[in-house]
Amino acid sequence: MLRLTEIKLPLDHAPDALRAAIVRRLGVRDEDVLEVRIFRRGYDARKKHALLLVYTVDVALRNEAALLNEFRNDKHVAPTPDMAYQFVGHAPEGLAERPVVVGFGPCGIFAALVLAQMGFRPIVLERGKAVRERTQDTWGLWRRKVLNPESNVQFGEGGAGTFSDGKLHSQIKDRRHLGRKVLTEFVKAGAPPEILYVSKPHVGTFRLVTMVENMRHEIERLGGEIRFQQRVADVLIEDARIAGVALASGEVVKSHHVVLALGHSARDTFEMLHARGVHLEAKPFAVGFRIEHPQSLIDRARLGTNAGNPMLGAADYRLVHHAKNGRAVYSFCMCPGGTVVAATSETGCVVTNGMSQYSRNERNANAGIVVGIMPEDFPGGDPLAGMRLQREFEARAFELGGGDYRAPAQLVGDFLDGKSSQALGSVEPSYKPGVHLTDLATALPGYAIEAIREALPAFDRQIRGFAMKDAVLTGVETRTSSPVRITRGDDFQSANVRGLYPAGEGAGYAGGILSAGVDGIKVAEAVARDMLGLEAAKSGARSGPSCDY
Repeated sequence: MLRLTEIKLPLDHAPDALRAAIVRRLGVRDEDVLEVRIFRRGYDARKKHALLLVYTVDVALRNEAALLNEFRNDKHVAPTPDMAYQFVGHAPEGLAERPVVVGFGPCGIFAALVLAQMGFRPIVLERGKAVRERTQDTWGLWRRKVLNPESNVQFGEGGAGTFSDGKLHSQIKDRRHLGRKVLTEFVKAGAPPEILYVSKPHVGTFRLVTMVENMRHEIERLGGEIRFQQRVADVLIEDARIAGVALASGEVVKSHHVVLALGHSARDTFEMLHARGVHLEAKPFAVGFRIEHPQSLIDRARLGTNAGNPMLGAADYRLVHHAKNGRAVYSFCMCPGGTVVAATSETGCVVTNGMSQYSRNERNANAGIVVGIMPEDFPGGDPLAGMRLQREFEARAFELGGGDYRAPAQLVGDFLDGKSSQALGSVEPSYKPGVHLTDLATALPGYAIEAIREALPAFDRQIRGFAMKDAVLTGVETRTSSPVRITRGDDFQSANVRGLYPAGEGAGYAGGILSAGVDGIKVAEAVARDMLGLEAAKSGARSGPSCDY
Protein backbone atom coordinates (compact mmCIF):
# COMPACT_ATOMS: atom_id res chain seq x y z
CA MET A 1 0.00 0.00 0.00
CA LEU A 2 1.00 3.63 -0.47
CA ARG A 3 0.52 6.35 2.12
CA LEU A 4 -0.72 9.70 0.80
CA THR A 5 -0.66 12.76 3.04
CA GLU A 6 -2.15 16.27 2.93
CA ILE A 7 -5.30 15.48 0.99
CA LYS A 8 -7.54 18.46 1.71
CA LEU A 9 -11.29 18.47 1.19
CA PRO A 10 -14.15 20.79 2.21
CA LEU A 11 -15.86 20.08 5.49
CA ASP A 12 -19.09 19.13 3.72
CA HIS A 13 -17.50 16.98 1.01
CA ALA A 14 -19.44 14.15 -0.60
CA PRO A 15 -18.77 10.55 0.53
CA ASP A 16 -16.96 9.68 -2.71
CA ALA A 17 -14.84 12.86 -2.77
CA LEU A 18 -11.89 11.28 -0.97
CA ARG A 19 -11.55 8.49 -3.52
CA ALA A 20 -11.86 11.00 -6.35
CA ALA A 21 -9.13 13.15 -4.78
CA ILE A 22 -6.82 10.12 -4.60
CA VAL A 23 -7.44 9.36 -8.28
CA ARG A 24 -6.62 12.97 -9.20
CA ARG A 25 -3.53 13.11 -6.99
CA LEU A 26 -2.02 9.98 -8.51
CA GLY A 27 -3.34 10.37 -12.03
CA VAL A 28 -4.78 6.85 -12.10
CA ARG A 29 -8.11 5.36 -13.14
CA ASP A 30 -10.77 4.75 -10.49
CA GLU A 31 -10.61 1.00 -11.11
CA ASP A 32 -6.88 1.05 -10.30
CA VAL A 33 -7.71 1.97 -6.69
CA LEU A 34 -8.27 -1.36 -4.92
CA GLU A 35 -8.64 -0.25 -1.31
CA VAL A 36 -8.63 2.97 0.72
CA ARG A 37 -8.04 3.16 4.48
CA ILE A 38 -8.13 6.43 6.39
CA PHE A 39 -5.05 6.62 8.61
CA ARG A 40 -5.56 10.14 9.94
CA ARG A 41 -8.23 12.82 9.68
CA GLY A 42 -7.76 16.29 11.07
CA TYR A 43 -8.75 19.78 10.07
CA ASP A 44 -7.08 23.02 9.06
CA ALA A 45 -8.83 25.91 10.82
CA ARG A 46 -6.49 28.73 9.79
CA LYS A 47 -9.26 30.11 7.55
CA LYS A 48 -12.42 29.77 9.63
CA HIS A 49 -14.68 30.68 6.68
CA ALA A 50 -13.16 27.90 4.55
CA LEU A 51 -12.24 25.19 6.99
CA LEU A 52 -10.74 22.09 5.38
CA LEU A 53 -10.53 18.45 6.43
CA VAL A 54 -7.02 17.03 6.02
CA TYR A 55 -6.60 13.31 5.33
CA THR A 56 -3.74 10.85 5.41
CA VAL A 57 -4.75 7.64 3.64
CA ASP A 58 -3.30 4.22 2.88
CA VAL A 59 -4.16 3.08 -0.63
CA ALA A 60 -3.80 -0.29 -2.38
CA LEU A 61 -3.36 0.14 -6.12
CA ARG A 62 -2.51 -1.70 -9.26
CA ASN A 63 1.08 -1.09 -10.40
CA GLU A 64 2.16 0.30 -7.02
CA ALA A 65 5.87 -0.12 -7.75
CA ALA A 66 5.64 1.98 -10.92
CA LEU A 67 3.62 4.66 -9.13
CA LEU A 68 6.07 4.77 -6.26
CA ASN A 69 8.91 5.32 -8.69
CA GLU A 70 6.93 8.02 -10.50
CA PHE A 71 6.32 9.91 -7.23
CA ARG A 72 9.73 9.20 -5.68
CA ASN A 73 10.40 12.94 -5.25
CA ASP A 74 6.97 13.70 -3.79
CA LYS A 75 7.18 13.81 0.03
CA HIS A 76 3.42 13.24 0.26
CA VAL A 77 3.58 9.79 -1.38
CA ALA A 78 5.48 6.93 0.27
CA PRO A 79 5.19 3.23 1.09
CA THR A 80 2.86 2.54 4.00
CA PRO A 81 5.06 1.65 6.97
CA ASP A 82 4.64 -1.67 8.72
CA MET A 83 3.04 -0.75 12.06
CA ALA A 84 2.27 -4.27 13.25
CA TYR A 85 3.54 -4.87 16.77
CA GLN A 86 6.25 -7.52 17.17
CA PHE A 87 6.80 -9.17 20.54
CA VAL A 88 10.40 -9.33 21.74
CA GLY A 89 9.98 -12.93 22.90
CA HIS A 90 7.81 -15.38 24.78
CA ALA A 91 8.22 -16.99 28.17
CA PRO A 92 9.43 -20.58 28.15
CA GLU A 93 7.17 -23.31 29.46
CA GLY A 94 7.35 -23.76 33.21
CA LEU A 95 9.00 -20.41 33.99
CA ALA A 96 8.66 -20.14 37.75
CA GLU A 97 9.35 -16.47 38.38
CA ARG A 98 6.59 -13.96 37.77
CA PRO A 99 7.18 -10.23 37.27
CA VAL A 100 5.36 -7.81 39.56
CA VAL A 101 3.69 -4.62 38.33
CA VAL A 102 2.95 -2.00 40.99
CA GLY A 103 0.06 0.22 39.89
CA PHE A 104 -2.74 -0.36 37.40
CA GLY A 105 -3.06 2.94 35.59
CA PRO A 106 -2.37 3.23 31.83
CA CYS A 107 1.32 2.38 32.21
CA GLY A 108 0.71 -0.56 34.53
CA ILE A 109 -2.13 -1.86 32.38
CA PHE A 110 0.01 -1.98 29.24
CA ALA A 111 3.05 -3.33 31.04
CA ALA A 112 0.90 -6.13 32.47
CA LEU A 113 -0.96 -6.73 29.19
CA VAL A 114 2.17 -7.07 27.06
CA LEU A 115 3.88 -9.26 29.67
CA ALA A 116 0.77 -11.45 29.76
CA GLN A 117 0.65 -11.61 25.96
CA MET A 118 4.24 -12.88 26.05
CA GLY A 119 3.33 -15.54 28.60
CA PHE A 120 5.00 -14.10 31.72
CA ARG A 121 1.86 -14.18 33.96
CA PRO A 122 2.43 -10.86 35.78
CA ILE A 123 1.18 -10.13 39.28
CA VAL A 124 -0.36 -6.63 39.49
CA LEU A 125 -0.57 -4.89 42.85
CA GLU A 126 -2.97 -1.93 42.91
CA ARG A 127 -3.48 0.03 46.12
CA GLY A 128 -6.95 1.23 45.09
CA LYS A 129 -10.14 -0.58 44.18
CA ALA A 130 -11.60 -1.99 40.98
CA VAL A 131 -12.83 0.75 38.70
CA ARG A 132 -16.56 0.60 39.45
CA GLU A 133 -16.06 0.53 43.22
CA ARG A 134 -13.52 3.29 42.81
CA THR A 135 -16.04 5.37 40.87
CA GLN A 136 -18.47 5.18 43.79
CA ASP A 137 -15.74 6.34 46.18
CA THR A 138 -14.85 9.21 43.85
CA TRP A 139 -18.47 10.34 43.76
CA GLY A 140 -18.38 10.24 47.55
CA LEU A 141 -15.99 13.21 47.50
CA TRP A 142 -17.76 15.02 44.70
CA ARG A 143 -21.26 14.62 46.14
CA ARG A 144 -20.78 14.25 49.91
CA LYS A 145 -17.32 15.74 50.61
CA VAL A 146 -16.09 12.36 51.87
CA LEU A 147 -12.56 11.42 50.75
CA ASN A 148 -11.23 7.87 50.67
CA PRO A 149 -7.42 8.35 50.58
CA GLU A 150 -6.91 4.91 49.00
CA SER A 151 -9.69 5.06 46.39
CA ASN A 152 -10.18 8.32 44.52
CA VAL A 153 -9.35 10.17 41.29
CA GLN A 154 -5.66 9.30 41.70
CA PHE A 155 -5.72 5.76 43.10
CA GLY A 156 -7.49 2.72 41.71
CA GLU A 157 -7.94 0.68 38.56
CA GLY A 158 -7.34 2.81 35.47
CA GLY A 159 -5.27 5.45 37.25
CA ALA A 160 -5.80 9.20 37.08
CA GLY A 161 -6.51 8.99 33.35
CA THR A 162 -9.87 7.32 34.00
CA PHE A 163 -11.27 10.59 35.37
CA SER A 164 -10.01 12.87 32.61
CA ASP A 165 -10.85 13.78 29.06
CA GLY A 166 -9.47 10.44 27.94
CA LYS A 167 -7.14 12.09 25.45
CA LEU A 168 -5.25 9.56 23.35
CA HIS A 169 -2.72 11.69 21.52
CA SER A 170 0.82 12.67 22.35
CA GLN A 171 3.85 14.41 20.89
CA ILE A 172 6.34 11.70 21.85
CA LYS A 173 8.71 10.31 19.25
CA ASP A 174 7.30 6.94 18.30
CA ARG A 175 9.38 5.41 15.54
CA ARG A 176 8.20 1.89 16.41
CA HIS A 177 4.52 2.87 16.27
CA LEU A 178 3.89 1.69 19.82
CA GLY A 179 1.14 4.26 20.11
CA ARG A 180 -0.67 2.30 17.44
CA LYS A 181 -0.42 -0.78 19.63
CA VAL A 182 -2.01 1.19 22.48
CA LEU A 183 -4.87 2.45 20.33
CA THR A 184 -5.45 -0.97 18.78
CA GLU A 185 -5.71 -2.61 22.20
CA PHE A 186 -8.14 0.11 23.31
CA VAL A 187 -10.36 -0.58 20.29
CA LYS A 188 -10.28 -4.31 21.12
CA ALA A 189 -11.39 -3.35 24.64
CA GLY A 190 -14.36 -1.32 23.41
CA ALA A 191 -13.10 2.10 22.33
CA PRO A 192 -14.72 3.56 19.19
CA PRO A 193 -12.72 2.58 16.07
CA GLU A 194 -12.41 6.25 15.10
CA ILE A 195 -9.61 6.69 17.64
CA LEU A 196 -7.38 4.94 15.11
CA TYR A 197 -7.68 7.80 12.62
CA VAL A 198 -8.98 11.07 14.10
CA SER A 199 -6.15 13.51 14.78
CA LYS A 200 -7.03 14.10 18.43
CA PRO A 201 -8.73 10.93 19.67
CA HIS A 202 -10.43 10.76 23.03
CA VAL A 203 -12.84 8.40 24.77
CA GLY A 204 -14.11 10.00 27.99
CA THR A 205 -14.58 8.55 31.46
CA PHE A 206 -17.67 6.37 30.99
CA ARG A 207 -16.14 4.48 28.07
CA LEU A 208 -12.79 4.18 29.83
CA VAL A 209 -14.42 2.35 32.73
CA THR A 210 -15.63 -0.49 30.49
CA MET A 211 -12.39 -0.56 28.50
CA VAL A 212 -10.28 -0.88 31.65
CA GLU A 213 -12.43 -3.76 32.90
CA ASN A 214 -12.12 -5.57 29.57
CA MET A 215 -8.35 -5.18 29.56
CA ARG A 216 -8.18 -6.54 33.11
CA HIS A 217 -10.17 -9.60 32.04
CA GLU A 218 -7.83 -10.14 29.08
CA ILE A 219 -4.75 -10.01 31.33
CA GLU A 220 -6.36 -12.53 33.66
CA ARG A 221 -7.35 -14.78 30.75
CA LEU A 222 -3.70 -14.86 29.70
CA GLY A 223 -2.54 -15.93 33.16
CA GLY A 224 -1.98 -12.60 34.86
CA GLU A 225 -3.25 -11.76 38.32
CA ILE A 226 -4.64 -8.40 39.46
CA ARG A 227 -4.87 -7.80 43.19
CA PHE A 228 -6.71 -4.71 44.43
CA GLN A 229 -6.31 -2.87 47.76
CA GLN A 230 -2.70 -4.06 47.95
CA ARG A 231 -0.52 -1.10 48.88
CA VAL A 232 3.22 -1.65 48.56
CA ALA A 233 4.77 -0.46 51.81
CA ASP A 234 8.39 -1.48 51.22
CA VAL A 235 10.81 -2.81 48.64
CA LEU A 236 13.15 -5.70 49.39
CA ILE A 237 16.66 -5.03 48.08
CA GLU A 238 19.50 -7.55 48.32
CA ASP A 239 22.97 -6.78 46.94
CA ALA A 240 21.65 -3.83 44.93
CA ARG A 241 18.97 -6.01 43.28
CA ILE A 242 15.25 -6.09 43.89
CA ALA A 243 14.07 -9.22 45.65
CA GLY A 244 10.38 -8.40 46.05
CA VAL A 245 7.96 -6.07 47.76
CA ALA A 246 6.28 -5.99 51.15
CA LEU A 247 2.61 -5.05 51.33
CA ALA A 248 0.91 -2.96 54.01
CA SER A 249 -0.84 -6.16 55.09
CA GLY A 250 2.55 -7.66 55.97
CA GLU A 251 2.58 -10.09 53.04
CA VAL A 252 5.78 -10.37 50.98
CA VAL A 253 5.61 -10.88 47.21
CA LYS A 254 8.97 -12.11 45.92
CA SER A 255 10.25 -11.27 42.45
CA HIS A 256 13.49 -10.13 40.86
CA HIS A 257 11.57 -8.02 38.32
CA VAL A 258 9.34 -5.24 39.67
CA VAL A 259 7.76 -2.52 37.52
CA LEU A 260 6.98 0.71 39.38
CA ALA A 261 4.01 2.21 37.53
CA LEU A 262 3.01 4.36 40.48
CA GLY A 263 1.31 7.42 39.04
CA HIS A 264 2.29 10.97 40.00
CA SER A 265 0.47 11.04 43.35
CA ALA A 266 1.99 8.06 45.21
CA ARG A 267 3.73 10.36 47.67
CA ASP A 268 4.08 7.84 50.48
CA THR A 269 5.71 5.41 48.04
CA PHE A 270 8.14 8.11 46.85
CA GLU A 271 9.08 8.69 50.50
CA MET A 272 9.61 4.98 51.07
CA LEU A 273 11.78 4.62 47.97
CA HIS A 274 13.87 7.61 49.00
CA ALA A 275 14.32 6.13 52.48
CA ARG A 276 15.46 2.84 50.94
CA GLY A 277 18.10 4.59 48.88
CA VAL A 278 16.49 4.16 45.46
CA HIS A 279 17.86 6.98 43.33
CA LEU A 280 15.38 9.81 42.79
CA GLU A 281 15.76 13.38 41.62
CA ALA A 282 13.53 16.43 41.69
CA LYS A 283 12.02 17.40 38.34
CA PRO A 284 10.07 20.40 37.02
CA PHE A 285 6.29 20.51 37.07
CA ALA A 286 3.68 23.26 36.82
CA VAL A 287 1.08 24.86 39.07
CA GLY A 288 -1.90 27.07 38.37
CA PHE A 289 -5.68 27.22 38.18
CA ARG A 290 -8.49 25.76 36.12
CA ILE A 291 -10.27 28.29 33.92
CA GLU A 292 -13.86 27.88 32.69
CA HIS A 293 -15.59 29.59 29.76
CA PRO A 294 -18.82 28.85 27.90
CA GLN A 295 -17.94 26.18 25.34
CA SER A 296 -19.88 28.20 22.77
CA LEU A 297 -17.38 31.06 23.16
CA ILE A 298 -14.45 28.75 22.41
CA ASP A 299 -16.31 27.17 19.48
CA ARG A 300 -16.99 30.56 17.86
CA ALA A 301 -13.44 31.80 18.42
CA ARG A 302 -11.82 28.68 17.03
CA LEU A 303 -14.24 27.52 14.34
CA GLY A 304 -16.14 30.64 13.27
CA THR A 305 -19.27 29.86 11.28
CA ASN A 306 -18.45 26.14 11.51
CA ALA A 307 -19.02 26.14 15.26
CA GLY A 308 -21.33 23.31 16.22
CA ASN A 309 -20.60 21.16 13.18
CA PRO A 310 -20.86 17.54 14.39
CA MET A 311 -17.86 16.54 12.26
CA LEU A 312 -15.69 18.89 14.35
CA GLY A 313 -17.26 18.55 17.78
CA ALA A 314 -16.39 20.87 20.64
CA ALA A 315 -13.36 23.05 19.91
CA ASP A 316 -10.18 22.94 21.95
CA TYR A 317 -7.11 25.17 22.23
CA ARG A 318 -3.44 25.22 23.15
CA LEU A 319 -1.93 28.46 24.44
CA VAL A 320 1.53 29.52 25.57
CA HIS A 321 2.84 32.84 26.87
CA HIS A 322 6.35 33.72 27.96
CA ALA A 323 5.98 36.24 30.75
CA LYS A 324 8.30 39.14 31.44
CA ASN A 325 9.43 37.57 34.71
CA GLY A 326 10.85 34.63 32.74
CA ARG A 327 8.05 32.17 33.52
CA ALA A 328 6.21 30.17 30.87
CA VAL A 329 2.41 30.10 31.20
CA TYR A 330 0.49 27.54 29.19
CA SER A 331 -2.83 25.76 28.90
CA PHE A 332 -2.80 22.21 30.24
CA CYS A 333 -5.17 19.28 29.80
CA MET A 334 -7.84 21.27 27.96
CA CYS A 335 -11.26 19.63 28.31
CA PRO A 336 -13.85 20.75 25.74
CA GLY A 337 -17.43 20.44 26.95
CA GLY A 338 -16.24 19.10 30.28
CA THR A 339 -16.18 19.72 34.00
CA VAL A 340 -13.67 20.67 36.68
CA VAL A 341 -13.29 17.85 39.19
CA ALA A 342 -11.97 17.36 42.70
CA ALA A 343 -8.76 15.35 42.37
CA THR A 344 -7.13 15.24 45.78
CA SER A 345 -5.83 12.02 47.28
CA GLU A 346 -4.89 13.47 50.68
CA THR A 347 -7.06 14.75 53.51
CA GLY A 348 -7.01 18.48 54.10
CA CYS A 349 -6.00 19.25 50.51
CA VAL A 350 -7.81 20.61 47.45
CA VAL A 351 -6.64 19.67 43.95
CA THR A 352 -8.43 20.39 40.67
CA ASN A 353 -8.35 18.62 37.33
CA GLY A 354 -10.47 18.51 34.18
CA MET A 355 -12.72 15.75 32.84
CA SER A 356 -14.90 15.22 29.77
CA GLN A 357 -17.20 12.48 28.61
CA TYR A 358 -17.00 11.12 25.07
CA SER A 359 -19.85 13.42 23.99
CA ARG A 360 -18.11 16.58 25.27
CA ASN A 361 -21.52 18.23 25.55
CA GLU A 362 -21.32 20.00 28.93
CA ARG A 363 -21.90 23.78 28.83
CA ASN A 364 -18.35 24.83 29.82
CA ALA A 365 -14.86 24.41 28.43
CA ASN A 366 -12.08 24.16 30.98
CA ALA A 367 -8.30 23.98 31.01
CA GLY A 368 -5.46 24.36 33.42
CA ILE A 369 -3.64 27.68 33.13
CA VAL A 370 -0.33 26.75 34.69
CA VAL A 371 3.13 28.15 35.31
CA GLY A 372 6.34 26.17 35.07
CA ILE A 373 8.17 25.64 38.35
CA MET A 374 11.77 24.43 38.53
CA PRO A 375 13.71 22.43 41.12
CA GLU A 376 15.64 25.57 42.07
CA ASP A 377 12.29 27.01 43.22
CA PHE A 378 11.80 24.19 45.73
CA PRO A 379 12.82 24.97 49.31
CA GLY A 380 14.92 22.18 50.80
CA GLY A 381 16.78 21.06 47.71
CA ASP A 382 16.25 17.29 48.19
CA PRO A 383 14.43 15.02 45.68
CA LEU A 384 11.12 15.26 47.58
CA ALA A 385 11.09 19.06 47.96
CA GLY A 386 8.75 19.57 44.99
CA MET A 387 6.30 17.06 46.41
CA ARG A 388 6.21 18.94 49.70
CA LEU A 389 5.67 22.21 47.84
CA GLN A 390 2.69 20.71 45.98
CA ARG A 391 1.21 19.68 49.31
CA GLU A 392 1.65 23.21 50.72
CA PHE A 393 -0.28 24.72 47.80
CA GLU A 394 -3.03 22.10 48.14
CA ALA A 395 -3.39 22.67 51.88
CA ARG A 396 -3.60 26.42 51.26
CA ALA A 397 -6.34 25.84 48.68
CA PHE A 398 -8.25 23.72 51.22
CA GLU A 399 -8.06 26.63 53.66
CA LEU A 400 -9.08 29.24 51.07
CA GLY A 401 -11.99 27.05 49.98
CA GLY A 402 -13.49 26.97 53.46
CA GLY A 403 -11.96 23.77 54.84
CA ASP A 404 -14.60 21.37 53.51
CA TYR A 405 -13.23 20.35 50.08
CA ARG A 406 -14.88 23.21 48.25
CA ALA A 407 -12.37 24.86 45.94
CA PRO A 408 -11.34 28.51 46.10
CA ALA A 409 -12.54 30.40 43.01
CA GLN A 410 -12.38 33.88 41.55
CA LEU A 411 -13.78 35.63 38.50
CA VAL A 412 -11.13 36.46 35.90
CA GLY A 413 -12.08 40.14 35.97
CA ASP A 414 -11.57 40.31 39.73
CA PHE A 415 -8.34 38.33 39.50
CA LEU A 416 -6.93 40.81 37.00
CA ASP A 417 -8.11 43.74 39.14
CA GLY A 418 -6.64 42.23 42.31
CA LYS A 419 -9.86 42.08 44.32
CA SER A 420 -11.83 39.29 45.94
CA SER A 421 -14.89 37.98 44.10
CA GLN A 422 -18.24 38.41 45.83
CA ALA A 423 -20.69 36.88 43.34
CA LEU A 424 -20.69 34.72 40.24
CA GLY A 425 -21.51 36.13 36.84
CA SER A 426 -22.71 34.44 33.67
CA VAL A 427 -20.36 31.43 33.96
CA GLU A 428 -21.49 28.80 36.45
CA PRO A 429 -18.52 26.79 37.75
CA SER A 430 -18.81 23.03 37.36
CA TYR A 431 -16.55 21.95 40.24
CA LYS A 432 -18.13 19.58 42.73
CA PRO A 433 -18.49 19.69 45.73
CA GLY A 434 -18.73 23.43 45.03
CA VAL A 435 -16.61 26.58 45.11
CA HIS A 436 -15.98 29.32 47.62
CA LEU A 437 -15.41 32.76 46.09
CA THR A 438 -12.28 34.47 47.38
CA ASP A 439 -9.03 36.11 46.25
CA LEU A 440 -6.63 33.60 44.69
CA ALA A 441 -3.60 35.90 44.96
CA THR A 442 -2.25 34.00 47.98
CA ALA A 443 -2.94 30.52 46.58
CA LEU A 444 0.33 30.36 44.60
CA PRO A 445 3.75 32.03 44.71
CA GLY A 446 3.88 35.67 43.65
CA TYR A 447 5.79 34.92 40.45
CA ALA A 448 3.05 32.51 39.34
CA ILE A 449 0.24 35.00 40.04
CA GLU A 450 2.16 37.74 38.22
CA ALA A 451 2.77 35.54 35.18
CA ILE A 452 -0.87 34.36 34.95
CA ARG A 453 -2.15 37.94 35.23
CA GLU A 454 0.08 38.88 32.31
CA ALA A 455 -0.85 35.81 30.28
CA LEU A 456 -4.66 36.05 30.39
CA PRO A 457 -4.91 39.30 28.34
CA ALA A 458 -2.31 37.85 25.93
CA PHE A 459 -4.44 34.74 25.50
CA ASP A 460 -7.45 37.00 24.88
CA ARG A 461 -5.71 38.35 21.80
CA GLN A 462 -5.59 34.80 20.42
CA ILE A 463 -9.06 33.70 21.55
CA ARG A 464 -11.45 36.64 21.73
CA GLY A 465 -13.23 36.55 25.08
CA PHE A 466 -10.68 34.41 26.88
CA ALA A 467 -10.19 37.12 29.53
CA MET A 468 -13.93 37.76 29.87
CA LYS A 469 -14.70 39.14 33.31
CA ASP A 470 -17.17 36.37 34.22
CA ALA A 471 -14.86 33.46 33.33
CA VAL A 472 -14.03 31.49 36.48
CA LEU A 473 -10.65 30.49 37.89
CA THR A 474 -10.70 27.54 40.30
CA GLY A 475 -7.69 26.55 42.40
CA VAL A 476 -5.42 24.79 42.54
CA GLU A 477 -3.97 22.71 39.70
CA THR A 478 -0.80 21.07 41.08
CA ARG A 479 -0.71 17.47 39.82
CA THR A 480 0.31 18.38 36.28
CA SER A 481 3.14 15.85 36.38
CA SER A 482 5.27 13.99 38.87
CA PRO A 483 7.51 16.21 41.02
CA VAL A 484 10.16 13.46 41.06
CA ARG A 485 11.96 11.25 38.59
CA ILE A 486 12.95 7.74 39.61
CA THR A 487 16.08 7.59 37.50
CA ARG A 488 16.67 4.69 35.15
CA GLY A 489 19.23 3.66 32.54
CA ASP A 490 18.95 2.72 28.89
CA ASP A 491 17.84 -0.76 29.96
CA PHE A 492 14.87 0.83 31.81
CA GLN A 493 16.17 -0.41 35.18
CA SER A 494 16.68 1.81 38.19
CA ALA A 495 19.99 3.65 38.22
CA ASN A 496 21.08 1.80 41.36
CA VAL A 497 18.71 -1.17 41.91
CA ARG A 498 18.81 -3.96 39.34
CA GLY A 499 15.46 -5.51 38.45
CA LEU A 500 13.51 -2.41 39.51
CA TYR A 501 11.82 -0.73 36.52
CA PRO A 502 10.54 2.83 37.09
CA ALA A 503 7.82 3.50 34.54
CA GLY A 504 5.20 5.93 33.38
CA GLU A 505 4.09 9.29 34.66
CA GLY A 506 4.86 8.78 38.33
CA ALA A 507 8.46 7.87 37.56
CA GLY A 508 8.81 10.95 35.37
CA TYR A 509 8.83 9.25 31.95
CA ALA A 510 5.36 9.98 30.54
CA GLY A 511 2.61 12.56 30.54
CA GLY A 512 -0.87 11.36 29.59
CA ILE A 513 -2.63 8.12 28.76
CA LEU A 514 -0.98 7.40 25.42
CA SER A 515 2.62 8.13 26.41
CA ALA A 516 2.15 6.21 29.67
CA GLY A 517 0.84 3.21 27.74
CA VAL A 518 3.79 3.38 25.35
CA ASP A 519 6.23 3.52 28.25
CA GLY A 520 4.50 0.52 29.81
CA ILE A 521 5.09 -1.45 26.61
CA LYS A 522 8.78 -0.47 26.49
CA VAL A 523 9.29 -1.45 30.12
CA ALA A 524 7.47 -4.77 29.62
CA GLU A 525 9.82 -5.52 26.74
CA ALA A 526 12.84 -4.69 28.89
CA VAL A 527 11.58 -6.99 31.66
CA ALA A 528 11.00 -9.78 29.15
CA ARG A 529 14.48 -9.43 27.67
CA ASP A 530 16.10 -9.57 31.08
CA MET A 531 14.04 -12.54 32.24
CA LEU A 532 14.73 -14.43 29.03
CA GLY A 533 18.43 -13.60 29.27
CA LEU A 534 18.64 -14.84 32.84
CA GLU A 535 16.72 -18.00 31.96
CA ALA A 536 19.02 -18.66 29.01
CA ALA A 537 22.05 -18.21 31.26
CA LYS A 538 20.62 -20.70 33.77
CA SER A 539 19.88 -23.22 31.02
CA GLY A 540 23.41 -22.86 29.70
CA ALA A 541 24.86 -23.39 33.16
CA ARG A 542 22.69 -26.49 33.69
CA SER A 543 23.69 -28.02 30.35
CA GLY A 544 27.38 -27.48 30.99
CA PRO A 545 30.13 -26.90 28.41
CA SER A 546 29.96 -28.59 25.04
CA CYS A 547 32.66 -29.28 22.45
CA ASP A 548 32.64 -30.07 18.76
CA TYR A 549 35.20 -32.67 17.60
